[in-house]
Amino acid sequence: MFRFASFVFSLVLLALPAGAEDRDRITGVIGAQIEAFRDDDITRAFGFASPRIRSLFGTPERFGQMVERGYPMVLRPNQVRYLELREVAGNLWQRVLITDQDGRLHLLDYQVVGGGGDWKINAVQILKVPQGNA
Repeated sequence: MFRFASFVFSLVLLALPAGAEDRDRITGVIGAQIEAFRDDDITRAFGFASPRIRSLFGTPERFGQMVERGYPMVLRPNQVRYLELREVAGNLWQRVLITDQDGRLHLLDYQVVGGGGDWKINAVQILKVPQGNA
């Protein structure tokens, strides 16, 4: 009976979305990039971007300019909260709630690629924060 239960448990683990067991590593990469931004270390922050993103921007300076213009809330957030990790159309997306220095909420989706110990950030989308009663 024990062997059968172990086999069933193994099948359940295989059925989990790809990367579910890597949630801590994924949030760690996002957090490390945000820490690099806080430290004004754009070169280190650029290193957490996927090869596609690094190729698209070419230099840490151009990447940093894009972040300053489009995603200023990640440069020095007051609070970062990791929500759900989802698989959408074969891609992994980590939802992140950021409170900026002015107390405004920002909801972002980070697409990550890679796996194991080498996750990289491949895209970030700004989502509309739902309104309603808390």
